[in-house]
Amino acid sequence: MNKRVLFIASCVALTATAMSFAIRGDIMGAFQEEFVVPHVSDTGAAQTEEQQAESVKTKLGIIAGVAFFSFGLAILFGGPLVDLLGMGLLLKVAALCHIGGTVMTIFAPNFWVVVAATLVVGAGNGLVEAVCNPLIATLYPEEKTLKLTLFHAWFPGGIVIGGLLAFFFSKIGLNWQFKMGLLLVPSVIYLIMIFTQKFPATERVEAGYSFGDMFTEALRRPLFWIVFLMMWFTAATELGAGAWISNIYNDIMGSKEGILALVWGSILMFILRQFFSKPVHKISPPLLIAVTAPFAAAGLFLFNTADVHQSPAMFFFAATLLYFGVCFWWPTMLGITSERCPKTGALGLAIIGGTGSFATFFAGPGIGWLNDTFGPAKSLQVWAALPVVLIVVFGLVYLNDKARGGYKAEKIGQQAD
Repeated sequence: MNKRVLFIASCVALTATAMSFAIRGDIMGAFQEEFVVPHVSDTGAAQTEEQQAESVKTKLGIIAGVAFFSFGLAILFGGPLVDLLGMGLLLKVAALCHIGGTVMTIFAPNFWVVVAATLVVGAGNGLVEAVCNPLIATLYPEEKTLKLTLFHAWFPGGIVIGGLLAFFFSKIGLNWQFKMGLLLVPSVIYLIMIFTQKFPATERVEAGYSFGDMFTEALRRPLFWIVFLMMWFTAATELGAGAWISNIYNDIMGSKEGILALVWGSILMFILRQFFSKPVHKISPPLLIAVTAPFAAAGLFLFNTADVHQSPAMFFFAATLLYFGVCFWWPTMLGITSERCPKTGALGLAIIGGTGSFATFFAGPGIGWLNDTFGPAKSLQVWAALPVVLIVVFGLVYLNDKARGGYKAEKIGQQAD
């Protein structure tokens, strides 16, 4: 077993996952033109322009939504299968999903094949998350949160890579099939890297705990329930708002440069996760979330100021605050789960990761409704209430830990408080 190869392969796999989100977002317009077309109603009468527009929005929403849906399901059900089938086999299945789903998309003859292909790619994304989180926690039992953060740096990194390459392909006139084909590169690379590698058993299996023990531990630990509930808030703040950044910029600035805000935020997150994780994680993980949440709240609130003054500079400043605030949340939530509730094993990580995906799935239409009700930037001001909740909850968790002697990572055989 080569720990370094397995860690790098995991990072490449997550890069493929992130590239799939960036590329799919870039080619949605092409999907609309090629697969989402106005049609004749069941009565044979041509639809009105308004009905046609609603049909287009609905179908595009299906393509956008099913990726998150299968992503969440694959994390949730893949977690328990990690121990049953092994991490190596499931990560190979993830690579095959990425490759197969990409090929299906490129050669799709109609809308529903695109939907099916998107489901397959989303399942591959979810399996990467389901496998690699417990894999890294097992490989680095003394540095779980740090290594998970370094691993998750490649999600924003992959978005930057996919987004910039798709933008470049557009500039040189290549069609959407070439852009989609980019996903084959990291997918084939990580499949080759893991093909002959030996994977470890998870911590839970090594310790001899049963699946029932893992499930019971998740149910009985109050901290696990707190992390589970707060994952809805952290994921909705980060990915829910992030999914709308480009669209909202274009709406309030009257331009098509919103993708640059997403790319800038992803570059910032990659740099912070990759190069500042070690000093940042010297402080308590609950305190880290509590002290960064105000930046996220301030960023969300200031988007309205950018709207009022029609200021791109203010918009990018607000985006900087938002992405700085949310940067460490996802890996830190997984780190808290693995360090403080280690006996929940791969199941615990799958529940928390799956919860984040489902939160994103519901946050998209939630912000869309706020957008329709309050306007593009005012919608994000309302969303600023979410990180305020995080300040309070994780502030209390930190104070409770401090009263008990401080944050301490538990060993899997250790008796919990």
